[in-house]
Amino acid sequence: MKKLIGMTLGATFAAVLLASGAARALEGEIKVGEINSYSALPAFTEPYRKGMELALKEINDAGGIKGKKLVIISKDDGGKPADALTAANELVSRDGVVMISGGFLSNVGLALADFAKQKQVVYIAAEPLTDAIVWSKGNDYTFRLRTSNYMQAAMLAEEAAKLPAKTWATIAPNYEFGQSFVAVFKELLKKKRPDVEFVAEQWPPLGKIDAGPVLQAIDAAKPDAILNATFAGDLVKLVREGNTRGIFKDRAVVSYLTGEPEYLDPLKTETPEGWIVTGYPWYAIKTAEHQAFLDAYQQLHKDYPRLGSIVGYSTVKSIAAVLKATDDHTTGGIVKAMKNLKVSTPFGDIVYRAGDHQSTMGAYIGTTSQQDGKGVMVNFTFKPGADYLPPEAEAAKLRPAN
Repeated sequence: MKKLIGMTLGATFAAVLLASGAARALEGEIKVGEINSYSALPAFTEPYRKGMELALKEINDAGGIKGKKLVIISKDDGGKPADALTAANELVSRDGVVMISGGFLSNVGLALADFAKQKQVVYIAAEPLTDAIVWSKGNDYTFRLRTSNYMQAAMLAEEAAKLPAKTWATIAPNYEFGQSFVAVFKELLKKKRPDVEFVAEQWPPLGKIDAGPVLQAIDAAKPDAILNATFAGDLVKLVREGNTRGIFKDRAVVSYLTGEPEYLDPLKTETPEGWIVTGYPWYAIKTAEHQAFLDAYQQLHKDYPRLGSIVGYSTVKSIAAVLKATDDHTTGGIVKAMKNLKVSTPFGDIVYRAGDHQSTMGAYIGTTSQQDGKGVMVNFTFKPGADYLPPEAEAAKLRPAN
């Protein structure tokens, strides 16, 4: 499956390139490796791939990397760290890529970050959200694009602190992403509201939630509010069971990632009203940079973008930006150019901070609702990422000493 997915993606990119006269005129090529959980999490990674395809087409249509074609060689990790490491080894030793990128699950991202450190190759972590990837286990070679657990927890805690709720329960998948998000949300909310108390925790295994017992345990603790970090199929099961049991009635819910179309769309008429969420209301963003992206994406794919589309597009734009910023495409040259690198994205300009290698990509915060039988985000605002990060000097102290 891994080889088939990679070949399919490569063929798709090749078709995009052949359609471009500018691409045919390019001489030479620069190869970049990309690894993601295509077979394990298609709801996110298929839109991610489409975002990459659009960015790659735009880059090569515009002359590539100083006249050289940008080529992405993609592999599927199946959601498994071991498979991700096998793919990374193949990309570096056999395919001769100048850097690697991608990753979805936080445990996979940490494995790739350690690979980057050991092999001294640059890794742009696209989606993995754990703070450890740039802080407690950060290294010289790893940079992260996506708005992190800390950043989104800070945004959600800011809204949660305004609620009258004093007792909270948490539900999150039992692996690095869920564990680290719950920990930082608790820390940040308690700083804003020392009176709050966390009275229950549930840690269902990723992709295998038994929603009935989970919600029964939460309800027994009688919390005023619930923090949820489940996503994909687990979220659908949780919402369906919670609606049936009336668990969410008269309780505030703060739900991480739920406003992303990948996870909100499948809820349809089961979408709860009024949950505070992070997400991507693509249908209502009016900025010029997002409109340009939306128009180009819909023209190429005849589909609407998901949050994964933004991440895939912005990852490839980041790759192109750093390769254009320096003629030295050795690891050392790329690392140097990545620090304080500015990149234009559909969410506005971002910067990869030199102090901790975290980008300043922001996120949308809003509430859930239904319109015409579909789940939507309403009452949303964009939160600039730089406003929800510790100062660089402080963040640098969270990283291991070299």
